[in-house]
Amino acid sequence: MIPGKWDAEAGVVVVGFGGAGFAASVAAHDLGAEVVILEKAPQGRHGGNTRVAAQGYLNTSSADRAAIYLNALCGPYTVPEAMVRVWSEEMSLNNDWLAELGGDPQEHQHQPVGIEFPELPGSDCVHKFHDGPHYGNSKTWECFERLVSERPIEILYETPARALIQHDTTKEILGVRAEQDGRTINVKARRGVVLTCGGFENNQQMIRDYLPGVPYCYTSGSPYNEGDGITMALSVGADLWHMNNYAGPTMALKVPEVKTTFSMKPLNPGSELPGGMIVVGPDARRFADEKFHTRHGKIPINGRWLPMIVPCPMFLIFDHTLFSAGPLYDKKRGSGWTQMVERYDWSTDNRAELAKGWIKTAPSLGKLAALLDLDATALETSVTQWNNDCAEGRDARFDRTMMLDPVASAPFYAIELSPSMLNTQGGPRRNEMGQIIRPDGSPIPRLYSAGELGSIYSYLYQGTGNIGECLAFGRVSGRNAAAEPTWKC
Repeated sequence: MIPGKWDAEAGVVVVGFGGAGFAASVAAHDLGAEVVILEKAPQGRHGGNTRVAAQGYLNTSSADRAAIYLNALCGPYTVPEAMVRVWSEEMSLNNDWLAELGGDPQEHQHQPVGIEFPELPGSDCVHKFHDGPHYGNSKTWECFERLVSERPIEILYETPARALIQHDTTKEILGVRAEQDGRTINVKARRGVVLTCGGFENNQQMIRDYLPGVPYCYTSGSPYNEGDGITMALSVGADLWHMNNYAGPTMALKVPEVKTTFSMKPLNPGSELPGGMIVVGPDARRFADEKFHTRHGKIPINGRWLPMIVPCPMFLIFDHTLFSAGPLYDKKRGSGWTQMVERYDWSTDNRAELAKGWIKTAPSLGKLAALLDLDATALETSVTQWNNDCAEGRDARFDRTMMLDPVASAPFYAIELSPSMLNTQGGPRRNEMGQIIRPDGSPIPRLYSAGELGSIYSYLYQGTGNIGECLAFGRVSGRNAAAEPTWKC
């Protein structure tokens, strides 16, 4: 139903100010459309996962090779060929577009090459870029934000979109119903709406409904990504795809006082600390190589890449040598919401976190097991087996090669770990035009999407691919929304 009163209007309304929102709004503006962005977060906490990712984006060197690689990444979960073709063509244009706008694309020089699945055909097309001379620390996001600020694009912060306004008869999307300062406002979109508001990584109900193998999971990315775009798109008849695919899980600390997760240094494959540690599940037994570097949550199991098994609850068990070796969390700016936005000041000796109860301690393994509601005999057996393996110089169960130190010096400690992820890939299905489509494949008029909300990645994921896709389909959706005729209903 058309509202009797519009509180704001623009040619194109973009919902969400992250990487995809940047690309869609700039593309639409530069084609002559008036643009307004509705952003859920307060100013300074906007930017979505793009703001807190590692700041790399994918620019492929060959559209043909990129198409082959994406099809290989999809495996049995195929994506329509028209979508593959548009993705592959646009991904090879990311650098050119940013350079034309005044960006400074630079290929990663001091990072690993970063081909996530080099065994797959077409993987040689992968090239990771960032903006400016330095990799990381939000420099790429700063470029995106600057390019928006240089244009007369209005940004309404703390204005979460709640519903799409759809014509009763034509089913065209006419605008967005949003919240602002405790009241409902109607924002008119004369040409189209582009949803770029991320996934559902901070929505526990959707996680239980859609993600396999995790009874709960917490985000290391933006806490404002709560599946709003999925709810809005479903309400106007959208189909969904890739809802079971996500960049996870990993194992991390989640506490009520902080909205996002802490990546524990002892679990980082690049961190070699003195002292012993293992991770056990609810049966007090180890279940994996604790230092194994997953490929965005996927590990090889029986010839296939599958999500890492995370039996909940999980506990990091360690000794006093490790506890006293230094902070268990690396708070230097790198990636992740906790590091880059929350900026929690973890104590250098871990004692503040011990006092908060985030770390548990006991004089013996048996008493530690009682604190954790674990079987004491099973925990003692797991630690004994690990210590024996350390003495032999080989992890007999999982072939772990890092931190082969016994859990031996009392007192003993534990941190409860939870499944964690940066983002989900699922959402409303889009076509090669960036249009959100119904189950029968027909587009919902004047409704577009880009980015992690309904990402093209259906199975395996290449690092930097999400921001690369934000740029690629942000452009596609922005320019097609801008090309819509002004509605007259």
